[in-house]
Order: sequence, then structure tokens, then C-alpha cells
Amino acid sequence: MEARTRTYLEGRFGDYYRRSDVSLPPAADRREWGHIPWSAGRTTMIRHQSLLDIGELGDFLHRTAPRHVYFSSARFSDPGASSMDEKGWQSADLVFDLDADHLPGVDPEETSYAEMLEACKGELLNLLSFVDDDFDFADTTVVFSGGRGYHVHVRDADVRGLDSEARREIVDYVRAIDLDVDGLIGTESVRGTNRRVLRRRGGWGARVHRRLVDLAERLREMDEADALDRLQELDGIGEGRAKTILGQVQHNFEAIQRGNVEAGGPGTRILVDALAAEAIEEETAPIDEPVTTDTKRLIRLPGSLHGGSGLRVRSLERDEIEGFNPLSDAIPDRFRGREINVEVTDPGPTTFDGDTFTIPEGEQSLEECLGIFLMARGRAEKRPE
Repeated sequence: MEARTRTYLEGRFGDYYRRSDVSLPPAADRREWGHIPWSAGRTTMIRHQSLLDIGELGDFLHRTAPRHVYFSSARFSDPGASSMDEKGWQSADLVFDLDADHLPGVDPEETSYAEMLEACKGELLNLLSFVDDDFDFADTTVVFSGGRGYHVHVRDADVRGLDSEARREIVDYVRAIDLDVDGLIGTESVRGTNRRVLRRRGGWGARVHRRLVDLAERLREMDEADALDRLQELDGIGEGRAKTILGQVQHNFEAIQRGNVEAGGPGTRILVDALAAEAIEEETAPIDEPVTTDTKRLIRLPGSLHGGSGLRVRSLERDEIEGFNPLSDAIPDRFRGREINVEVTDPGPTTFDGDTFTIPEGEQSLEECLGIFLMARGRAEKRPE
């Protein structure tokens, strides 16, 4: 990035902060603060600061106009101390991080930025089903990171004291690492007779049971050929076994609804194993383990700007998420409404502000928000007006 470009972006970031009201996180005075300036060459994090060190947040952001702004997930007795041991760790938010270019099946070389962000939103919805349904966390905040993904902050009092190992168990659960399918099946006594049933009141057992009942209902509505084809899409189920399972579904549907894995013989249990594998593939959330297990992590400040995109790090209400388009809805209003001159160095297809178009190489006059986006992403340099 050329010096003129850095200077321009720093100035415009400062102007954004002069007119923006960036909110503090809870217990802000007990958190460590860090930022990355618009310096040339190697990126350097300035950290080990407290609110006492930086002063009033809005004034600090306007004066320094940082490229990136962070605060710690942890709360400390002395957050400005120069070493982690001296800070006096007290507790930490539980933070989940989803990064678009680390998603399974996504190749950053082949997938556009817009497509990666859309895929990441789907994974966010998967993650929130665990946050809400499996863990029943109450104090949660969803944040678009401004760059490639989303953060979810959990601040329930009973999770803030968890150590790294306990947090790793949460990661393993969400990612279904070493999931014990046998453990999803319990014993239920009915009129003095024991039977093996899926645990249906929550967790992975409930997830597999929902799939089992949904599949059974759909199989009963299909013609035989289509039903057999659907069953054979599942691991470990060939033509002969598919016919056996279909017969069990047709004649023992009520038992299957109750989660009885012994209804009609071994076929139902084989079906449960196959659906568990399908659930693991489709319902896990590929969260970044180091972020969640780290009890002292620095995380982006909501309301700040992301120096790699020029977009806002934005907190989202739950009813906003499904319709949220970060390449439109996270554009700062401050950067709209005027044209600037840039030299496009990386031309090509671009999706931005609700449209997809091709950016040609060379000097271009573009709306400022698009120009800032391209400069921050290393695709353009600032030219004189």
C-alpha cells in the first residue's frame, strides 16, 4: 500500500470516528485494549493498554484513527500491566469465531468474497442453534467482524470462569469431534419392558431424532423407487437394506417417532448411524478453536472499522441476521455520496452495495465507499483529486 493511500485511509477513518458513537463493551475498564496503526511495512499491534491509558474512547479513536481496534475477552484487575501474569485474570467472555476462508468446501482462490460471506452466514445460523438450543446461553451478542466472518460473544456469568479445557469441550461438542453415537441412545422402560431409544430432549440425540422423523415422514410420501434411492444416498445402506428399512418405516412409524431404535429390527439402528453421520456433516459449525479456548483473546470492537475492508464491525440483532448483507449493510454512511479517484491495480468482478460488476484496471472515479473498499483490500491505490 502506497503512502498516499495509507494517509488517505487514516484521515477518512479519523473522520468516521469523529462523527460516530462507538459503544464500550461491558466492564470496559477491566479489559485490555489494543490497536494497529496505519504504519508502513510490518503490521504491529499496540497492546497492554487500559481505558485509563487511552482515555475517552471516542476521542482516542478520532485522534489515532487506527487501522484495527481490539478489546480483550478477559476481564483483569490491572488490564494495562505489561505482562499477562501481572494483569490479574478474573474471567473471560466465551467467544466463537467463524472465518469465511476457513470453511469446509470453500477455496478462497476459487470463491468470491461475497460468496464466502454468504456461506459464512449459513454457518453462523448453525452455530446459533447450538448457542440457543443446546446451551441455552442468554447473554449473547452477534457481530459481523467487518472482514471475513462473524463473532458471537457469550457473557453469561456461569461461563466466564471456564478454563481453556472446559472451553475446548464446548468446541468439541459444536464440531462433533469424537461424537459417541452410542451415547445418544438410552434405555426406556415401558410396562416393564426395556427398549433402546434416542435421547430426544436435547443435544445431538434430538438433532438425529429430528432427522429420523423428518426422513420417515418424507419416505412415506414418496413412491417406492424414489424412497429407495433416498435411503441409498446414506452411508452403509445398499439396495437390500434400503428395502428392509422402508418396510420398517411404513409399518413401525409411530415407534420411530418415539425414537425406538429397535423398531422392526436392526435397520432402524443402521439408519440412525447414517443420519448421525449426515447431521455431523451438515449441522456442525466450523468455529475457530484457538479463539474459543483462549481466555485472554483480543477481539474486534463493534462499531469500529476494519482496515482490510473499510466496513463497519457491526453488532446484529437476531432478526437482522437472515437478511443481513455485509457488503451493503456494513458500509459506513460517512463514505457515501461523493466520488474519489483511485488507480485500480487488481481489476475484475466485484460485488458491492447490492450490485455485481467488473472493475477495469487503471485510473477510475468511484463512489468513495467502493474506492475505500478496494484500497483497503489491496486492489487500488489513491490518486490525486
